[in-house]
Amino acid sequence: MNETLLVNNIVSALVFATIGVVVLFVSFIALDKLTPYDLWKEIVDDKNQALATLIGLIALGVSIIIAAAIH
Repeated sequence: MNETLLVNNIVSALVFATIGVVVLFVSFIALDKLTPYDLWKEIVDDKNQALATLIGLIALGVSIIIAAAIH
């Protein structure tokens, strides 16, 4: 009985982690579409450190919201 509970918990954790990553990815794509410039080009090619920091903080905030919603 403990083994099935453990397996169920592992499967649930993997499902929720996958859902969280997908939602984070979709939110990044939505943010990229809403901005008037290409985020990836600005961050990687133009090396815009301020934009990279801002996007990282937005991703962190969305991740905390997703974690709270799943928990």
